[in-house]
Amino acid sequence: FSLIEIVIVVLIMGIIAAVAGPRMFDQATSAKKNATLQSLSVVRTAIEVYKSVNDAYPPDAGTLNLTLKPYLSGPFPVSQLGNAGNADVKSITTADAYTPAGPESWAYCVAEGAFLINLTGYSNY
Repeated sequence: FSLIEIVIVVLIMGIIAAVAGPRMFDQATSAKKNATLQSLSVVRTAIEVYKSVNDAYPPDAGTLNLTLKPYLSGPFPVSQLGNAGNADVKSITTADAYTPAGPESWAYCVAEGAFLINLTGYSNY
């Protein structure tokens, strides 16, 4: 191969990488968001099943993962957003006036049974 042919091939590969790279990174972010929203839905369903069986919401955020264990098939879900790899749950007093903060991935309001993602921009989910 001549030097010009190699340069042309490298340029074409660079153009393909410039076009495909951002799309791949956007797909990874989208997949993490969808996985976290699915986990959120699973825990909310487990909370509602617990409430229907016990006539009350689970009593404590700190032991929520143990309390809901019989209602989940598998381990307590981990958030893929924000504090990824963290299944800790923060106790909050009200879901309406909640401002995400702290190292926990999730937030739980005992009074309302609300289960939220503890990350700015995701409190409406």
